[in-house]
Amino acid sequence: MTDNLSSRLLAWYRLNARSMPWREHSDPYAVWISEIMLQQTCVETVIPYFEKWMARFPTVIALAEASEQEVLNQWEGLGYYSRARNLHKAARIVAEKFHGELPRDLDALRSLPGIGRYTVGAIASIAFGMDEPTLDGNLRRVFSRLFDLTEPADSPAGEKILWGLAAEHLPRGRAGDYNQALMDLGATICLPKNPRCLLCPLTELCAAREAGTQELRPVLKPKKETPHEVHAAAVIVRDGKVLLAQRPSEGLLGGMWEFPNGPVEGDPVEGLAQAVETGYGLQVQAGEGLGVVQHAYTHFKVTVHAFRAEAVHVPRRPNLKWVPIPELENYPMGKVDRQIARKL
Repeated sequence: MTDNLSSRLLAWYRLNARSMPWREHSDPYAVWISEIMLQQTCVETVIPYFEKWMARFPTVIALAEASEQEVLNQWEGLGYYSRARNLHKAARIVAEKFHGELPRDLDALRSLPGIGRYTVGAIASIAFGMDEPTLDGNLRRVFSRLFDLTEPADSPAGEKILWGLAAEHLPRGRAGDYNQALMDLGATICLPKNPRCLLCPLTELCAAREAGTQELRPVLKPKKETPHEVHAAAVIVRDGKVLLAQRPSEGLLGGMWEFPNGPVEGDPVEGLAQAVETGYGLQVQAGEGLGVVQHAYTHFKVTVHAFRAEAVHVPRRPNLKWVPIPELENYPMGKVDRQIARKL
């Protein structure tokens, strides 16, 4: 089946490959940036960010020499900000240890922050033409249907089977095109819902299609219920400046700026003072409401009630800063805080 699968797929790809800006670059750096951006983010969203990023940081050296705030500013809106911080750390390592050139050695690639098994395979095959498999969400879905896998694709056993299939059917010398063809097939034909089986070049080889189980594949472990948090945020304005807090460099939204906020129970107005005193040592009095912002993160959902507030006491802390309102765009923020900032 291997030769038949790869030959059909590559013939389809020659005619149907999606046009994407990183495919026009021969630079491994561009492939690396695109693969990190594409993790948990769709192509349509990534394209303008990739183009803006490459204009601002055209080389590994340019990225390595930038400040973390510049990097987070360019990334703002893509989410999963640890990706940007890891790119920045990795660029500095590449600049220092590998003379600004992404290493071809697989162990060296794996050693870089933010580069896991999937990304190693993608960079090695696409950028360096190496015969290496990869496995993203699209490939998981395609292989789960082609071989009608009943093992959960997101389980250790399922992962092992899928990586084995990805390696087993890899056409030697064509791994880059083959892996990208599978990505494109999953994104345009073998869709999560209502797969377009009649247009698929692999229909005759698909075990799930033959069994009528394509809508049931891949099998996934049951998802846990997503917790919901309610926060109150203080927008403190004084002499044309607003008080911002910088989040710790590690963890959710690491290094980003926010309006002082914290979780509340019951009435958000009454809970605001306690929330910001606990989190930042601030003493405030809540004023008028500025609106409610909702957002879903990977593992929880949050509803944020924003209020104008008057500061009674602002401690001297390095993570607190008074910022002129017109300069808020220069401070990288998550989506919730950016929406609050735009209300100002």
